[in-house]
Amino acid sequence: MKQHIDTAPIWESYRQDCECPLCLLNTKVEASSVDYFLGESVMEPSQRVEVNKKGFCAGHFKMMYDAGNRLGLALMTHTYMKETIETLRENAKRAKDAAAAEAGKPIFKRLGGQKGAGLAEAAGEVRDLETRCLLCERLSQNMERYVYTLLYMYKHEAEFPKLFSESKGMCLKHYAQALEMAPKHLSGDVLKKFVETLTDIEVKNFERLSGELEWFTNKFDYRNQDKPWGTSKDAVKRSVNKLSHQVVVED
Repeated sequence: MKQHIDTAPIWESYRQDCECPLCLLNTKVEASSVDYFLGESVMEPSQRVEVNKKGFCAGHFKMMYDAGNRLGLALMTHTYMKETIETLRENAKRAKDAAAAEAGKPIFKRLGGQKGAGLAEAAGEVRDLETRCLLCERLSQNMERYVYTLLYMYKHEAEFPKLFSESKGMCLKHYAQALEMAPKHLSGDVLKKFVETLTDIEVKNFERLSGELEWFTNKFDYRNQDKPWGTSKDAVKRSVNKLSHQVVVED
């Protein structure tokens, strides 16, 4: 079977024995993005401008730190820090003005839902600095494209629906994303069949995991200590990953 460059990663991930093939793709894209931002993007002015505006979330800053390229991370972080300082200067002025206005209010105007609204707005600006993330944006765009490709393959690739139906479903995040995107790219009987298949395998495999978790707990009963683990030995790890998407739990 001839595979297109866009469909090959989907085929490959769906041939793996895993709880969510899209999470496999997510992990690969995330790792390659970390390498990119620590490597060639450091010397690209346009990318540095984007990093300076948006920065990275706590999780992706940690991933880049753990990757070990301290120089690349330092170069990016330094220019982002300088941009952040300018934003903080402007925010500090607004916060001070808001505090002065709040302090000057008569007592009856300090009560109710508007109390401290100006400072809350200033705090929200800082919170936005801490949570926005260029890598998260890129990752989201890539995963949306993969879900679109999956839907395209379900409609156009003759052998893919069978492989899809034999999978173990998806994590909750990608399951919701597939349900949401399905009516935008599928219609009629194809949409109906896709949703029926997806929902059936999702419920079936959550029930399977629940049974594996139950046996995992039962194995700690002395009466079961000599009985085989079956597929439940790593059930906790797989269940947490299935429920929480990007929280990768290792043994």
